Amino acid sequence: MSPSKMILLRLLKFGEAFEEYAQEVEKLAYKLMGLIAQSLGLPASRFDEFFKDQTSFIRLNHYPPCPVPHLALGLGRHKDMGVHLQTILAQDDVGGLEVKRKSDGEWVFVKPIPDAFVINVGDIIQVWSNETYESVEHRVMVNSEKERFSIPFFFNPSHYTMVQPLKELTDEHNPPKYRPYNWGKFLVTRKASSLKKLDVENLQIHHFRI
Repeated sequence: MSPSKMILLRLLKFGEAFEEYAQEVEKLAYKLMGLIAQSLGLPASRFDEFFKDQTSFIRLNHYPPCPVPHLALGLGRHKDMGVHLQTILAQDDVGGLEVKRKSDGEWVFVKPIPDAFVINVGDIIQVWSNETYESVEHRVMVNSEKERFSIPFFFNPSHYTMVQPLKELTDEHNPPKYRPYNWGKFLVTRKASSLKKLDVENLQIHHFRI
């Protein structure tokens, strides 16, 4: 077999494995959404209607080593704009993920756990739950000696979804804390401002807070 055919065969096998992985992670995402719904006192299928034409995607991240890591960011500060107890993140043992502690604003290193996923709550869950759940600001720092790999899966609703606190979770004593916004328009605007390697705030859902 020629080298080019061997490379093609490997790519095809990789594609098949990657597609299977994506399908299984999507199943996990639906299970997590069902558990979130039940934790809010809602039917497990409450969120299913928002994912008929979902805009979910999966990404392969590679962070090369950097000799002066304090002068570089692997990924700028941000909150995950998608739904979930999401994002579902698979990562290696190098680490680099940091979350911003709410109490004092300090960045805290998230130590990798073997054979485990990191689950991030996204902005939309914060809005749908009317802040019963809260998304967490995070970033990725590069390593001075080792490269890092991660595979985040972002579970997102249909582009035409109007995101707002669920009626079942609001009343006169707990009024909606956010005005409705269109997910598709938010997604386009966020992509234009998000993930830049600058220590500045990108588009956040608090811009829609009442």
